[in-house]
Amino acid sequence: QVQLVESGGGLVQAGGSLRLSCAASGLSFSRYVMAWFRQAPGKEREFVAAINWSGGSTYYADSVKGRFTISRDNAKNLVYMQMNSLKPEDTAVYYCAAKTSMLGGGWISGYDYWGQGTQVTVSS
Repeated sequence: QVQLVESGGGLVQAGGSLRLSCAASGLSFSRYVMAWFRQAPGKEREFVAAINWSGGSTYYADSVKGRFTISRDNAKNLVYMQMNSLKPEDTAVYYCAAKTSMLGGGWISGYDYWGQGTQVTVSS
């Protein structure tokens, strides 16, 4: 079965950096659009960033543009998100997600598979 396992979360001070990783198994990884979402306490889950099958195209939420970078390694079935200049408002559980088609929801919705999440906490 498809599994997405996130890692790399933790506690960091404002202005610091973290790199999240998502290991995918049970799917033809290079055929999937991969994305990161996050959910802060008391808030709905929101889109953060996505990357296409080859890694040649990316899309970001305005709130993270210029600070976060999504990338992938199709040889290792891994997707990453480098997070720089972290702010307290970035505190959330971060989820990895996957889908095959852009037809349902484009970049920001319609994902078929989800990981369990990794906690990121940014202190002020």
